[in-house]
Amino acid sequence: MTVQGEKLNRYGFIVDREANKLQIKDAVEKAYGVTVADVNTVNYHGKKKSRFTKAGILTGRMNHFKKAYVTLAGEDKIDFYANI
Repeated sequence: MTVQGEKLNRYGFIVDREANKLQIKDAVEKAYGVTVADVNTVNYHGKKKSRFTKAGILTGRMNHFKKAYVTLAGEDKIDFYANI
């Protein structure tokens, strides 16, 4: 995402699974003071995981989540590292 942020002016966010594209656009514009040109979303299904321990095999599942790719309009930039 760092390369896409520099070259394509595109940034990635993990968002609420129930949020739609219009809600994501409004939230990013309000939080960062930029103009959003496009929003793409991807739903990730949590994968099953297992590991071997002394107590036996432990199985579980990763959480489901939704990722949003936000493309900014014009020369707008988001600087995540400004406050560090």
